[in-house]
Amino acid sequence: MSKLIYNQLANHKLFNKSVKFGLKRIKLALELLGNPERKLKNVINVIGESGKFTTLYSLKSFIEANNQTTTTHVSPSLRDIKERFYMGKRFLTHKEIKKTINQIEKLKIPLTVYECLTLVYILNASRKNTDYNIQETGALWRLDSNNVITFPIIQICTNINKQHLNFLKKKTLDEVIKEDVAYLSNFTKIYIGKQTPHVLKKIKYYLRNNKSNVVYPNTWRLVKKGNTFYYRDKNNYLKLNTKNVYSKGMRENICHAIKIALDLNIKKKIIQNILPSLSFEGRFHYLNKGKIKNKLFKKETIMIDGAHSPADSLNLYSYLKTVKLPIYGIWAMSKNKEPDAFIKNLKGIFKKIVTMPIENDLNSVSADELYKIAIKNNFISEKSKNFLDALKKISSKEEKLIVCFGSLYNCGNILNKN
Repeated sequence: MSKLIYNQLANHKLFNKSVKFGLKRIKLALELLGNPERKLKNVINVIGESGKFTTLYSLKSFIEANNQTTTTHVSPSLRDIKERFYMGKRFLTHKEIKKTINQIEKLKIPLTVYECLTLVYILNASRKNTDYNIQETGALWRLDSNNVITFPIIQICTNINKQHLNFLKKKTLDEVIKEDVAYLSNFTKIYIGKQTPHVLKKIKYYLRNNKSNVVYPNTWRLVKKGNTFYYRDKNNYLKLNTKNVYSKGMRENICHAIKIALDLNIKKKIIQNILPSLSFEGRFHYLNKGKIKNKLFKKETIMIDGAHSPADSLNLYSYLKTVKLPIYGIWAMSKNKEPDAFIKNLKGIFKKIVTMPIENDLNSVSADELYKIAIKNNFISEKSKNFLDALKKISSKEEKLIVCFGSLYNCGNILNKN
């Protein structure tokens, strides 16, 4: 059913599948719908290039552990379109999504598919009386279709890096920073996540005249003592007892969410109790059971990670270099990314990389192109037709870790196969 809905949207004469930034179309649609966005209370925007989902999901988990409710709008979905629309205690059903799309169709406004999906969220969230409504941007911020809330309670800016360059004229990091930060609200509380010194300096420049209360990342720290990690700020010290979190970047995202949760008056004990249960599908995600795991030999382990930017691959490298097993990679990637810069950051990690296309995705880089990039960067590499073919080329009785990386969409396909 999820695939049918996506096909309906992709083939619809009214909805444009390509990315067309702008707020004029969605604002007109909202006006004709009676401005449902004004019914959303305590809106939290999550903006940035990396770490949006882990930050959002962590904060959502802390809020719900505090016996409060949230709706969330995320992008992309991994396994099913329903994942985009969380409504307090459950996801929207396929029937509810289709019904809302039919309502939007009647407006006769030529929207993009993503604008239509944003409207599906806003319309359904406006009918709920939840404590918070959390929106994750699709790409950039200034002209993103989620940027229609006049007075968000919080705007969270996660790590900004060189992603979404294909949407910009000069294709520079400074343009990305400006699009994300220079147009944040003047009437909110802004939380800035961990950044490189250059990015942080630029953020401060763009926010120099912003009247909002800005909380910079120097107000908290990720601390390591031995093999244990802690969150620390001026008044709090929490052990990060996270069993399913493996990378520094993800721990920093959790710490960022902890800072925000504490400022929302969620008690330390509540946060501490929820930390062991945090896990993020498609992000440093070990497949410990399921059909794919059952195909492997006893000493083989498999992990999937949707990392797809050079900054993400640095985070992946930092974790994988601590793994003491031989590591093999299965690499797939969407177009408009930076495959050469991405794979360079993973040198010295893999015994072998098998490249593959993202199945049923016209926006996939071919296995042949990725293979050529891998060979150029001195990786031992091989091409495959699909995921199962790639797995056959790697799987053996040798003890190893198999890492599937480069695309969240491919992670979603693998999860569905599992």
